[in-house]
Amino acid sequence: MDVLRPPLININGRIYRRNIIKEEHYEEEEEFSCMGPPDDEELGEDETCDTHLIEQSDKGYRCAIDVPSVLYKYIIGKKGETRKRLEFDTKTSINIPKQGVEGQIVITGSTKTAVSSAVTRVEVLVESFRRKQPFTHFLSFPLNNSKIQEGFLRFKDEVLKQCSQDHGVEESIFQNPAKLHLTIGTLALLNEMEVRKACEHLQECQNFIRDITEGKPLPLEVTGIEYMNDDPAMVDVLYAKVNVRDGSDKLQVIADRLVEHFVSAGLMVREWDRVKLHGTVMNTLFRKDSTVEDTGAAGRQTVNEREAFDAKNILKKFGAYCFGEIELNTVQLSQRYSTDCTGYYSSAGSISFS
Repeated sequence: MDVLRPPLININGRIYRRNIIKEEHYEEEEEFSCMGPPDDEELGEDETCDTHLIEQSDKGYRCAIDVPSVLYKYIIGKKGETRKRLEFDTKTSINIPKQGVEGQIVITGSTKTAVSSAVTRVEVLVESFRRKQPFTHFLSFPLNNSKIQEGFLRFKDEVLKQCSQDHGVEESIFQNPAKLHLTIGTLALLNEMEVRKACEHLQECQNFIRDITEGKPLPLEVTGIEYMNDDPAMVDVLYAKVNVRDGSDKLQVIADRLVEHFVSAGLMVREWDRVKLHGTVMNTLFRKDSTVEDTGAAGRQTVNEREAFDAKNILKKFGAYCFGEIELNTVQLSQRYSTDCTGYYSSAGSISFS
């Protein structure tokens, strides 16, 4: 790590520096420090915690924090060392529910300043290790209506008929037609409360989406293919291009607004300035593991293990291929590694355009 440019974490508008303990230690033992006032600069007694209510009682001060149980171990640390260090440094007591039991972490101390300091440090730990959790859900635009599926299956048949002699082109790398979709963004929702929160935020997006679509389904055409690598002879992902039939950027605006909303709510991490709208039709991640999702995860294979395919002939012969048209009418909060009765991903929540 470059000590002059340490990694930073943004939590509720505050910037924190992340200091990493030696690699041989447990990852739970990573330490964090606030890029704010010096340790000996006391906060005023009327200082309040930005995101949590600190209550006063006969025995001092108390604050309860909602933390998914899967993250408890990072606050406890190896043999309880992280919690002990936090308690010693902040002169507080940190009570954590038993592993696997959803509840609140309760921090108590003799001063509001001490409790506020402990809350901040726990928040930084939680945010840091939350980012390391694999995503569980993703926002999607389904593209799996019957016409698009039929067009995709014709594309698959023709590619295998005309291009199967090209390196790496085989049936296993094609998408499941029932799961054709556009990914908007991924989320790591670690308990039922967070899933409900995400569903509530999705509902909040319905008004601005209907303003953009004028309360009508969005007519799309799925035409043309493109690749994500620099070399068309060494392709890992081939995707269908999707456009609004009237030539507007309404779909892009909706996707970007959705990401903006969920990033602001702390439920999604922004990866790009704009959402890359693409409908995956071929992906080398599927070659050895058909359960791998094409929603942004690396799956069980590393990049070095992936066998790219030669897409030059596919691009030449099918560059303007028309998969079909669709009246898009929903955004779904889809659950990773799931299937509903239609063959699409199970939905934790959805909103409609009309």
